[in-house]
Amino acid sequence: MAGAPCQAQPDSRPMTAATLDPVRNPLRHDAQVIGLVGLAHGVSHFFHLLLAPLFPWIKAEFGLSYAELGLLMTVFFAVSAVVQTASGFVVDRFGATPVLFGGIGLLGAAALLLSISPSYAMLLLGAGVAGIGNGVFHPADFTLLNKHVSQPRLGHAFSVHGISGNLGWAAAPIFLLTIAELGSWRTALASASAVAFGVLVVLLAFRHVLDPRAGAGAATRAGAPAAKAGGSMLAFLKLPQVWICWAFFLVTTFSFSGIQSFAPTALTQLYGMPLTLATASYTVYMLCSAGGMIVGGFAAARTSNHDRLIAMSFTLSGLVAIVVGVGVLPAVMVPVLMGVIGFGAGTAGPSRDLLVRAAAPAGATGRVYGVVYSGLDIGLASGPLFFGMLMDAHWPSWVFFMIGAFQMLAIFTAVTVGNGNRSRRAVGAKPAAKRAAAG
Repeated sequence: MAGAPCQAQPDSRPMTAATLDPVRNPLRHDAQVIGLVGLAHGVSHFFHLLLAPLFPWIKAEFGLSYAELGLLMTVFFAVSAVVQTASGFVVDRFGATPVLFGGIGLLGAAALLLSISPSYAMLLLGAGVAGIGNGVFHPADFTLLNKHVSQPRLGHAFSVHGISGNLGWAAAPIFLLTIAELGSWRTALASASAVAFGVLVVLLAFRHVLDPRAGAGAATRAGAPAAKAGGSMLAFLKLPQVWICWAFFLVTTFSFSGIQSFAPTALTQLYGMPLTLATASYTVYMLCSAGGMIVGGFAAARTSNHDRLIAMSFTLSGLVAIVVGVGVLPAVMVPVLMGVIGFGAGTAGPSRDLLVRAAAPAGATGRVYGVVYSGLDIGLASGPLFFGMLMDAHWPSWVFFMIGAFQMLAIFTAVTVGNGNRSRRAVGAKPAAKRAAAG
């Protein structure tokens, strides 16, 4: 981790001959780890949108209602939330690499299952299997990055991790719609399965990079520190900062779900703009969000107060979201304003992940990320229902008012976690100072 927070939670894992130095890793090694984990994360986000672009074809073939289509997404994210929490324990016990490989394999299998589904019940089953596969990524990804990337480069690692997710979101509709229009929706899903299995082959070929200690004793060494550091496997659940981090992810992704699901539609109603311009505004949001993540990676590497960087970023994006909701500016300004919202949210991304790392007890990284990131899935699953009700009530301005309000609420949770992290660092520094004075 960049800056002081990495010192707040010293790593209790014993160094071995095969373990790389956490500060002086070769740039090539860190780049390989970041690239491979980013590739896997891109597949995860690609599969978030595995079904939504194909809904017109699926609806027509099975005669489904929009509610039944929506239930497919709810099943996906609800299952993912449960699995994400549980997979953190598995990662801490058996290691992140096999869990990550298993998740990608399940995504590929789910796409195949969906491609041959003869009924709605089979579609629900396929969505559930995909949710199981998706649930492993954040605990596995962040454990690998924290474990194998040099601390000064962690901010950039988290930046690339976030950008790869956005790229997965961007690629899925283009990939699936193109193949569905040229062939069928079933062919599109089968092709998505090939994407997952292709990435799995790449990761298997470079598995030595992700796990330089691979061997019979890896699982034992991966699990031993957790018990030592945490006292018990569930001791970390007693830490308030873990649940505040969970609330932070719930609130921020709840807000993002409003933009992802209804921003173009709300903008057309609020400003009377063409749908093409409204959709372009969302594209600008995503591009600026990716740019903000790059900037946020450099900014996070230069500060230990990540909560304050998050507060500044969300203050900017939250206030601008409210301005969009007021609807007093000309429509031509909307893409610019959406870009500012995306840039602010993106800039906060790397600091967000570093903030969670600083709050995690040594040896419990996987479990903490698993619990905390389950809030992400819950936000993505429940947010569209809330914002959909606002749209049904013909309140498009309130979509943006609430997006801004939830981003402001996220500031409170981030600052609370940051203050707790600083207090623990101050307490931990006192014994060190006494030892230095005595020496």
